[in-house]
Amino acid sequence: MTLDERLDRIVSRALELEALLASGISGDDFTQASREYGEIEPVVAQITALRQAEQEVIQAEQLLNDPEMKELAEAELYDVRARLPELHQNVRLAMLPKDAADERSAILEIRPAAGGDEAALFASELFDLYRRYADLRGWRFSVMEYDESELGGLRVGIAEITGKGVFARLKYESGVHRVQRVPATESQGRIHTSTVTVAVLPEAEEVDVTVADTDLRIDVYRASGAGGQHVNKTESAVRITHIPSGIVVAMQEEKSQHKNRAKAMKILRARLYEQERAQAHATRAADRKSQVGTGDRSERIRTYNFPQGRVTDHRVNLTLYKIDKIMLGEIDDFVDALTQEEQAELLAAEGF
Repeated sequence: MTLDERLDRIVSRALELEALLASGISGDDFTQASREYGEIEPVVAQITALRQAEQEVIQAEQLLNDPEMKELAEAELYDVRARLPELHQNVRLAMLPKDAADERSAILEIRPAAGGDEAALFASELFDLYRRYADLRGWRFSVMEYDESELGGLRVGIAEITGKGVFARLKYESGVHRVQRVPATESQGRIHTSTVTVAVLPEAEEVDVTVADTDLRIDVYRASGAGGQHVNKTESAVRITHIPSGIVVAMQEEKSQHKNRAKAMKILRARLYEQERAQAHATRAADRKSQVGTGDRSERIRTYNFPQGRVTDHRVNLTLYKIDKIMLGEIDDFVDALTQEEQAELLAAEGF
């Protein structure tokens, strides 16, 4: 099937759905038709723009034989033909398979890895980086857990980032982030290398993941803070173990056991949902190269070199010499490059 034939089929299906929705259907049939129409409507809009431009080319070419209109027609042709490559690309991108999680909110988890206190300090700085990025995008950044170390670093930080398209922008941040700099505690000026792990999970609704009560082991205990002192005298902390998967989530941020349990379940659902997504992705990608931005946490994805003021994303080989701005949350250059790289690979895989 040619590309034009595929476009014709999409437009025809949109017309069928419009007629179906206007016929007065209700219930599940209406919901299903509305969902499908919502998915292909943006594609149809791009097809319409392309075909309108193609029609303008035909009309302008017909005017070339008119001496009085030739100059105007040539200018029109030049303008429209210059726009055609972008319009064709927009159609191809609109037709790519959509990640169902892209429009969702996300849960961010940051933990220090190798490097001791320096890793914990950088983990805290990365947590602030994403908080600032959320502010720049107009998203809501809600801290779910923040376990601070004695030196002001971060043992574990978890946040819920709420807004439209959060996961689509942040999913590329999952992985190992490496920092190279002279720690404040280094007396001889030697550069140390430390690592921090970042995980970005699409937020899951209860309908996305079925969690049976019989699959859970729930333990409650007293929350403790830095140095081992008890934050309170009640058993408000909650640890939930999902027995089939072995996933364990502990939460003690709130003084209420009920609130800690609700937060822990939200994180558990997100982890289970991401596990299902990862398994599905592995199945699809078994016979071809893995896609950029899969969130493989064992992969070193980015290096922050403070002495040289540079940040390098190793997946797209992009280096930017503006580490101060990046630490203030200005990471769109990386996100855009990774998005374009993934789209290029998907276009190739789809044969566009």
